[in-house]
Amino acid sequence: MSKKGVLLVNLGTPDSPSNADVRKYLREFLMDPLVIDINPIARTLLVKGIIAPVRGPKSAKLYRKIWDEKTGSPLLHYSKLQHKLLQEKLGDEYQVELGMRYQSPSIASALQKLKDALIYDIVVIPLFPQYASASSGSVYDKVMELVADWPTKPTIKFINSFHDNELMIDTFADNARKHGPENYDHILFSFHGLPQRQLKKSDHTFNHCLKVSECCEVLTDANRFCYSAQSHNTAKLIAEKLGIAKENYSICFQSRLGNDPWVQPYTSDVVEKLAKAGKKRLLVLCPAFVADCLETLYEVPVEYGDEFKALGGEVVQLVDSLNDSPKFIEALAGLVKG
Repeated sequence: MSKKGVLLVNLGTPDSPSNADVRKYLREFLMDPLVIDINPIARTLLVKGIIAPVRGPKSAKLYRKIWDEKTGSPLLHYSKLQHKLLQEKLGDEYQVELGMRYQSPSIASALQKLKDALIYDIVVIPLFPQYASASSGSVYDKVMELVADWPTKPTIKFINSFHDNELMIDTFADNARKHGPENYDHILFSFHGLPQRQLKKSDHTFNHCLKVSECCEVLTDANRFCYSAQSHNTAKLIAEKLGIAKENYSICFQSRLGNDPWVQPYTSDVVEKLAKAGKKRLLVLCPAFVADCLETLYEVPVEYGDEFKALGGEVVQLVDSLNDSPKFIEALAGLVKG
């Protein structure tokens, strides 16, 4: 019997923290029309003319702060572990491959390995718990673009999102418990940001997103594909698992780019508000990331930590991501088997 294939896809990482490799990564990432969804000419001028040349060296300095001498990029390191552990969990009936949406290892190389093994039944898992066109949607498009040239098209199943997966929720809750949430003044759920215009595009009714009061608070048919609504749902489920009352946690969004309005509230604004309210100790979870990376390891404890302390706060403690947790690997195996 032929094996079944599994393709894990994460966002990607520079090949090294050098200025050249970071610029290369930023160009590929930000030139994706689903990431910066503006006029192609304007996108090219913005990315290749301003962002990559100017932001590249700055980002490279930050990557060097989190780069491990032996294992390299944390995101790639943990992605490889997830790949290895999932293969062991699923056994010989499956062939698991890993690809990055941008840079190496490429989705193309991962799909080629499955094709060479004569595998024509593939489950694709974009490693983004909450659906967004700029992440999961871009993976969909890339996979379909690549298999379009195959003489025989494989059976492909995409995992749309897993924002409410019980084992994933349990893992984040378990990781938070290691720090004793009761010892902190407030809990932050900080998710990666997106432009508001991308949220509006996910509203097929055209009458819900940013038009209904607290439009993201509860999942409905109108916002079921909304990144922000799914993020709120993830945070709510983790908080319930931890027994944290609603008034003791906040949901916010980090990593803005450009001047257009992004999903709000912004993490930096919430950190400032909490510091001014006299909060001293913050515990931060980042449930949009399945592997620790620049946005978790540096942005949260260093950038937001420095902001918080400058305003009178004392501690910003990051909760580990899912990384190589056995329970998360079990969750991935469950997604594969349906």
